[in-house]
Amino acid sequence: MDEAYFKKIITLIILAVLIILSYFLLKPILMAIVFGIVLSFVFSPVHDWLLQKIKSDNLSVILISVFMILLIILPIWFLTPPLIDQSLKIYFTAQKIDFGSFLENIFPSFSSGEFSREVGSIISSFVNKTINSFVNYVSGFILNFPTILLQLMVSFFTFFFVLRDKKNLLLYIKSLIPFSKDIEDKIFEQTKGITMSVVYGQVVMGLIQGIIAGAGFFIFGIPNAVFLTLLACIAGVLPIIGTTVIWVPVVIYLIVIKASAIAIIGVTIFGLIAVFIDNILKPIFVSHRTNMPASIILFGMIGGFFLFGTLGFVVGPLILAYLLIILEIYRNKRVPGLLVQEPPSKLKISI
Repeated sequence: MDEAYFKKIITLIILAVLIILSYFLLKPILMAIVFGIVLSFVFSPVHDWLLQKIKSDNLSVILISVFMILLIILPIWFLTPPLIDQSLKIYFTAQKIDFGSFLENIFPSFSSGEFSREVGSIISSFVNKTINSFVNYVSGFILNFPTILLQLMVSFFTFFFVLRDKKNLLLYIKSLIPFSKDIEDKIFEQTKGITMSVVYGQVVMGLIQGIIAGAGFFIFGIPNAVFLTLLACIAGVLPIIGTTVIWVPVVIYLIVIKASAIAIIGVTIFGLIAVFIDNILKPIFVSHRTNMPASIILFGMIGGFFLFGTLGFVVGPLILAYLLIILEIYRNKRVPGLLVQEPPSKLKISI
C-alpha cells in the first residue's frame, strides 16, 4: 500500500473517531449550543445596527447579551409562579367539567344525549391528558432548574462568541464546503433566506401574534391569562394552526357565560389583529426571501418537537430546509422548485 495513501486513511480514521467522541462529549449541551446560535442569528441585525452607532464590537455584543439575558430571565422569574398556579387551576377545573352537557347546551339541536356523552368523554380525556402533560413539563422545569441554568449559561456563552466572531466563523465554514464559489454563494444565500423566513417569519412573528392575543386576555380580565397567552404563543408559532384556535374558544366561552359585550368585542379585536399579522404582514416579510410551504415547516416543527423538545420548533424546520436547499443545488434544473421557492427577482446560477 502506498505510504501517502496509508497516512491519509489513518488521518481520516482518527478524524472520524475524534468527531464521534466530540459528539458524545457535547451531546448533553448540544441543544443549548444550537439555541445560542439561533439567538445570535436573531439578534445579528441588532448587533450590526448597534455596531454602526458605538463602533465597538465587544461593547455592542455585551449590551445585546445583557438585554438578551434580561429578556429570557425576567419572564421566567415573574411568569413561572402564576403559570404553575393557573395550570393547576385549569387542571382541577377541567376534571370537574361535564363536556357532554356543555356540548348539549351549545348544540342542542345537533346532538343526542348518548352522542354528547361519548364526544364529551373523548374531549375530557384529551384535555386532561394535555393539561397533565403540561403540568408535568412545568414541574420538570422546576425540578431540573440547576441543569437548565447550566444549559442557559452555555447558550449565553455561545451567543456571545458567535455574535462577536460571526464573520470569521462564516469564513471558516465556507473553507470547509467542498463546492465551487458559485455553489457556495448560492448555498449561503438560500440558507440565509430560508433561516430568516423560518426564524423571523414563523417563530418571531408567531410569538408576536400570541403576545397580541394575550394582551387582549390581560386587558379584559380573562381568567388564567398567563396560561392562555403561552398557548397562544405556541399556536402562533405553528403554521396553519395560528392563534385562532385559542382566542376563538375564549370568545365562545365568554358568550356562553354571558360575559360583558366589551370583553367579548375586545378579545375578538385583539384576536383579529393577530390574524391580520399572520395573513398580511408575514407574507409581505417573507415574500422577498427564499420560502418553503407551510406544510413542510409544520412537519419540521412537529418532528423537531418530538426529537429535540421545545427547541425543535426552530431546529426541525431548519434541518428540512437545509436538506431541501442541498437537493435544489444538486438538482440544478431550470424548472421551478416544488418545495423551495425562490423570490422572482433571484437569478438561477448555472453550475
